[in-house]
Formats: sequence, structure tokens, C-alpha cells
Amino acid sequence: MGWMSDETGLDKCAANYVPLTPLSHLKRAAHVFAGHPAVHYGTHRVTYAEYHERCSRLAGALAARGVTPGDVVATLLPNIPAQAEAHFGVPACGAVLNTINTRLDVDTVSYIFDHGAAKVVLVDSQFLPLAEAACLEMGRDAPTLIEVPDAAAGHPASGRYETYEDMLASADPAFEWVMPTDEWESLALNYTSGTTGRPKGVVYHHRGAYLMTMGTVVSWRMVLHPVYLTIVPLFHCNGWNHTWMMPLIGGTIICCRDVTAPAIFDAIADDGVTHLGGAPIVLNMLVNAPEEERRDFDHEVEVFTAGAPPAPATLSKIEKLGFNVTQVYGLTETYGHVTECLWRGADWDGLAEPERAAVKARQGVAFPMMEDITVLDEDMLQIPMDGTAQGEIMIRGNSVMKGYYKNAQATEEAFAGGYFHSGDIAVQHDDGYMQIADRAKDIIISGGENISSVEVEGVLMGHEDVMLAAVVAKPDEKWGEVPCAFVELKPGAATDAAGLIAFARETLAGFKTPKHVVFDELPKTSTGKIQKFELRKRARDMS
Repeated sequence: MGWMSDETGLDKCAANYVPLTPLSHLKRAAHVFAGHPAVHYGTHRVTYAEYHERCSRLAGALAARGVTPGDVVATLLPNIPAQAEAHFGVPACGAVLNTINTRLDVDTVSYIFDHGAAKVVLVDSQFLPLAEAACLEMGRDAPTLIEVPDAAAGHPASGRYETYEDMLASADPAFEWVMPTDEWESLALNYTSGTTGRPKGVVYHHRGAYLMTMGTVVSWRMVLHPVYLTIVPLFHCNGWNHTWMMPLIGGTIICCRDVTAPAIFDAIADDGVTHLGGAPIVLNMLVNAPEEERRDFDHEVEVFTAGAPPAPATLSKIEKLGFNVTQVYGLTETYGHVTECLWRGADWDGLAEPERAAVKARQGVAFPMMEDITVLDEDMLQIPMDGTAQGEIMIRGNSVMKGYYKNAQATEEAFAGGYFHSGDIAVQHDDGYMQIADRAKDIIISGGENISSVEVEGVLMGHEDVMLAAVVAKPDEKWGEVPCAFVELKPGAATDAAGLIAFARETLAGFKTPKHVVFDELPKTSTGKIQKFELRKRARDMS
């Protein structure tokens, strides 16, 4: 299909075919936007020519330390310049980038180091104890640690490891980048939040990331030289691929290590931030910031928000502050956002404020780089688009992962029927716009982070006084959702809520720890299955 009758000599060659990769964006920007600001963070301010040179040095330094194509290089970094540079420097030596959530516990980080076989880890001084403990737990084959100090933020070098800047200083600024020969080559390895126990390794390819950058420019209506504030952690879906995207349009990345209202307002007022992304908690933070933490600015800021839909009241308030919010949706497995609540112009412009906010909270339609995203029933058939019938969001397109690393069974299950199964339950309106109705598998989304109820329940069940435990999402004004534990104690047990929460905190990362504990007999079916829908209702009624 599609071939002409005679295509003699019409073959791929170096002149007419180059594998798609986001690395090309920075190589081009080093020339086209050589003197334009690329990355700002405090006193660290580099142009695109300098950015490219620093990434080249990083690639050369890693290669000199034995990193070869196909090896994994991990990071435990906040949103600082080294994390942005790793997105280009690591793949530029042919390696695969594994950005790790800095909020994870020691056991999970150790598992990721081992499962991904990280050869080198770039680690911020603040998280050095976490990395060291994770390496110690591995016992053998631990990765080499390169320390990234941030003295201005109160995290000076420990003196125990080679530092990032010393490593760059000794490297070749003219290192020849290792570009992919096949756009299906692996670019990044991102671990899920372990919603079914151990986290799964999601593998991205160069083609998917390249097309993600192109589609985002279209959907966000971007023009040359935007100024982007890194609120979305670069360890989360590689910051929705925005770091790979910015050189495409000569944008400036403003690194934000600590996400606070003053930091965001200052960046908008002083650096002219035009775009940012973040979970609804960020919107709440801005809306509820006291007057002394706010700054005036004279331009509209475009915002992508994802996670639990922001409350209509929050959307109404933040638009009055000068922000235009677009709801997007995606998963780690889809490189980040792949649907958007694309505004329908005149059809919606006249809506009253409550209806306008309600419409804006929809997950919407597919981004332009995706092939098909819709809601199907259990038989893989399209559900009625009546805003009532429910099904699962199914995704097909080039910005879907290669699969789960070292987990063929999970990959096969995720791709059954020719679509990626999101696990998210949704309705579809008559205009095709999707809207999530519930989260499958009892995932709790707190501040943009996924929490496995199974994992939390397992920890609680380890307490000697606990007979049964079930964890569900409780609505929370600040975080969107927080874990709420319903617990049946053994006869004669005397533990209290504070004690149980402290017990869980010994094992779990802080954001996974239950924020509320209710002691009661758990509702069960005739076969003994806990009725979580009933517990979710109780949790909502508690709010």
C-alpha cells in the first residue's frame, strides 16, 4: 500500500532520512540561538552555545568514566541546571537517562538502581544520604556517585565524591555526540510510582520524545522565545518533555528548586515567565498566597495542569490573577500529557463562570502527535458519548512507551487489543471530550504523585495490632487527594492513629503516609472482599 509501481533508487539515505531525536533541537539551537538565554538559575545564566558546550562536556565526562551506549545513568536531582543538562548530556554519549523521584524511600531507590543497572548517578548534595543508603543496601554493583552541590541553596559539597563542576571542567567541550542510528533506540527509563507493588520501568524512545516536543508546541500555541518555569519535576515524565522541547523554539528555562508562591511570582515578575506546568496544588498555592507573597505582572501566563482536576472555584480565582489554565492528561507510560481540554472558542466563550470552569476541568481530546485516544468498554468497543456511560481511556500513538523494562508480561497486558490501557475510568461527552470518572486500581494522586493503596496497606498490615487495613483517597484542599486508612484492630489492641501513622512513616516516603486513620470494622462482601467503594464514600463525607 502506498508504493508506486517503480521506486528504483528511491531509498533511504543520509541525505533524506535522519532518525528523529530531541537531541537535534539543542544541536540546532547552539547555532541558531547561540547567544540567546537558555538556562537561568540564580547566578547561573548560560546561552545556548554555552548550554550545548556544558552538555557536550557532560557526555564526554561520562564516556571517559566508562559509560557506553546502552548503559543507564541515573539522577537524584531537583529542578536545577544539572538536571536539565542531563537530559541532553546523558543521551549524547549514547546512554539512557533514568531520572529518579527524590521523594522515594531508600528501599525503592535501591531497587531502581539495581533493576535499571545504573552505572553512574548524578546526585544533589541534599539527597546524598538517600543515594548512599540505597547503594549500601545494594551491597554490590552499586553505581558511581557524582555529587552536585548547590551551596546557594544550603547544600554545599560533602567532600566525599567528585563534584559535577570538577567533572565538567576536565571534560572535552568538543565531544562528538553519539546520535541514534534508529529512532526506536532507548532514550530514557522512568519508573512508575509502584501502583501494584514494585515500580515498573517505563522505556521511552527518541521518536516519541521528538514528536512529543512538536505536538506540545502546537497545543500550547507557542511562538519563539517563551520563558518556561520548571515547576513539574524533571524526574516526572522528564518534566513532560518540556526540557527537550525548549531549544526547538529558543526558549529560556528558569529552574525552580523549591516550589513556593513567592518563587513563582518572582520568576513571573522578574524573569518574564510565560509558561509553566503543575499539579492543581500549585494553582491552590498561588490562589491562597497572602498579598505580601504576590507580585504584579503585565502579561498572561499559560499553564498546563494535570492530575486531579482543579476545583472550579480555583480555576475561576487563578484566571483573575492573570493565568490561563489548560487541563491536560497523561501517564508516565505516555511521556506525560497526551490529551488536552482544547478550548472551543466561540462555542464556550459565552459560558457563565461555573460552567466555564467545569468544562475546563475535562481531560479533553488527543494532542496532535497522538493517533487515537478514546474511551472503550471491556470488549474494546467505543462507549456511548453521552457523558454517563463509563469505560477505560485507551491510547494509541507514537508517544506511548516502548514497554516495561524486563517485564514482558506487563507490557503485553498493557498493549492488549492494540491500545495502551491507561487504567483510568472515564466518560465521553457528545463532542468527544473525555472526563475521568474514577481511578482504576485505587490509585491515589496526591500533589501530582501516584500512591499505591496496596503498598500502603501492606505496610499497615505489618503492625502487630492491625488485623485489616484498606486505604483510599480522601479529598484534600491542598493536595487534591491524600491517603486515608480504614483499620480493623486485633482484639485488645491499644494503638492510636498517631502511633500507626508514625509506624508507616518508618517505611514509606512522607507523601505516601496516611494523613487520616479511621478505626472501624471494614465493610465486606459475602466472600470477604473489602468494599472500597463504601470506604471512598465515607472518606468523601469526612471532608
